[in-house]
Amino acid sequence: MVVPVQPTVDPLKAARRAGDPACDVYLTGTVFLDIIFTGLDSAPVRGTESWARGMGSSPGGVANMATALARLGLHTSLAAAFGDDHYGEYCWDALEGGEGIDLASSRIVPGWHTPVTVSMAYEGERTMVSHGHEPPPDADAPDGGAPSCPPRARAAVASLTPGVRAPWIAQAARSGTRIFADVGWDDTGRWDLAGLADLGHCEAFLPNAEEAMRYTRTSCPRAAARALTDHVPLAVVTLGAEGAYAVDARTGETADVPAIEVEALDPTGAGDVFVAGFVTGTLAGWPLADRLAFAGLTAALSVQEFGGSLSAPGWAEVGAWWRRVREFDEQDPVALRRYSFLEELLPAASRPWPLRRAVPTIGFRSA
Repeated sequence: MVVPVQPTVDPLKAARRAGDPACDVYLTGTVFLDIIFTGLDSAPVRGTESWARGMGSSPGGVANMATALARLGLHTSLAAAFGDDHYGEYCWDALEGGEGIDLASSRIVPGWHTPVTVSMAYEGERTMVSHGHEPPPDADAPDGGAPSCPPRARAAVASLTPGVRAPWIAQAARSGTRIFADVGWDDTGRWDLAGLADLGHCEAFLPNAEEAMRYTRTSCPRAAARALTDHVPLAVVTLGAEGAYAVDARTGETADVPAIEVEALDPTGAGDVFVAGFVTGTLAGWPLADRLAFAGLTAALSVQEFGGSLSAPGWAEVGAWWRRVREFDEQDPVALRRYSFLEELLPAASRPWPLRRAVPTIGFRSA
């Protein structure tokens, strides 16, 4: 079932000018069909059968971040391959029809099946098993993959791969697009920043603490963030339950914002939602600490639902959380003031807390 989502806030309204790109953020990557099992008491044990109390499915992979951006009111363009199977059709409809994501740069590949990931969530962690094949080359793309001339956009989010250069990143940067980059685990074990060939085109780099420390050969994530600014203007290191830390080499500004404590159901896609929140705040021109706080808040709200893309919060969820959290007398006034910048952005109250927005193809709420 595809439920159209209409963002109620345009966070970039004050920044929009005549002649601006029609696209706020461009992404490219692989769309998976995610099948998520929740309510597991422990990791599956070899030779046994485990029963999950909850289950759902939704578009995953790069769709997680694309959906998070769109739900925060950014005009989002996605270039991806979709299989011509039922899974691919569902993912296309969910992203284009349900989320309003521009798929003009995407393609449907006849005879190619949609990649699938099974994610098992337990004890606040997840274990994933994926299956898929590379799509056949795109005859319309010179390198056979992502368009070499991506649409003009305010920003793009790139997932860097060690030892691999993506020509579209340099092309986008030359056209004035601001590049925000994350990175996955380095399976080579080298952890060499020189291997991230496109990092020099990026405005911001957002690794997690373990990745940042390995790349910089440091034992402290905050020291790692500072070291990364020798290679990229803005370094943001996520610290898990401790929040996030950022250093802007251009201004000398730093920010250290604690995480929001929530009861996590499924952490799938939380990192993508964090990046989407940070990109939104950056394009809106917010102070660095506000950007970190907003990114952490959106990520925290996302883990209270299962699935990566369909758990991404929109402004209705953010507004409901803000109204709810102020109802408790024991709240720390200083902590509340950290999020007071949201007041002028949030829509009028319309839905009670807690909200249940994610609508998977199959799903039962975990008991």
